[in-house]
Amino acid sequence: MKVVRAEKAGACYGVQRALDLAQHVVEEGGCVYTLGPLIHNPQVVSELEARGARVVAGVDELAGRAGTVVIRSHGVTPATRRSLERLDFAVVDATCPHVSRAQNAAAELASQGCRVVVVGEAGHPEVESLVAYAQEAGGRVDVVADARSIPDDVSDPVGVVSQTTQMKENLSSVVEELKRRGLDPQVKNTICSATRSRQDYAAALGSTVDAMVVIGGRNSSNTTRLFEICEAACPRSFHVESADELDPAWFSGCATVGVTAGASTPESQIAAVCGRLEGF
Repeated sequence: MKVVRAEKAGACYGVQRALDLAQHVVEEGGCVYTLGPLIHNPQVVSELEARGARVVAGVDELAGRAGTVVIRSHGVTPATRRSLERLDFAVVDATCPHVSRAQNAAAELASQGCRVVVVGEAGHPEVESLVAYAQEAGGRVDVVADARSIPDDVSDPVGVVSQTTQMKENLSSVVEELKRRGLDPQVKNTICSATRSRQDYAAALGSTVDAMVVIGGRNSSNTTRLFEICEAACPRSFHVESADELDPAWFSGCATVGVTAGASTPESQIAAVCGRLEGF
């Protein structure tokens, strides 16, 4: 069985930057904490924990402690940043630069008097930070998963910002629905180019192979969307977090299998999956 890897796959710049920062802090020693999982990849988080980087759910868990705290790649709210500044901790900011740009865009729209529509998943840590930045700037904010969930009372001036891992088509559908209602949305396209390129290359590869394997955490938004795109292009698609999940029976009769990976997936995990597939 021939294994074909997507031209663009795996850890993006923001994720790799977060990993490099966290690993550097761990190597320096001392008490290290990450505020939430550093990235949405359970295996990577477990590896960091094994090396001494403890995950805490919130700032309250750091009370009475000291050391270094790493802000995860998804970013945090302004209130959380202020709380960290009041503690006896060195702070390493591993927020993805694209997320920081989206936070600033949400705040800018709100400061201009716009009602801010955030296209994304309610409850996702990145989306929570976008909402908080807009609210901090005085804006009213709505989180919408798609065009169908836009509130009826949205009116001009309205601004639109997106979770960085959203699909361009979803953002476009929200914007078009606002325009259909006669509104004039100010749009900040904050979708990460790395996310989009992975989606495009995965879709192209999926249309040429007998099966697709998508590698990444099941709690990863961008990996979940990547799998949905692959499944649309190649119905025989599988989402795994590690090589150990692969079942040879999945690929019975396959001559070619494509491999891609979410932006939170390091090279070591991709290599392990490709190696296992090549042995089937």
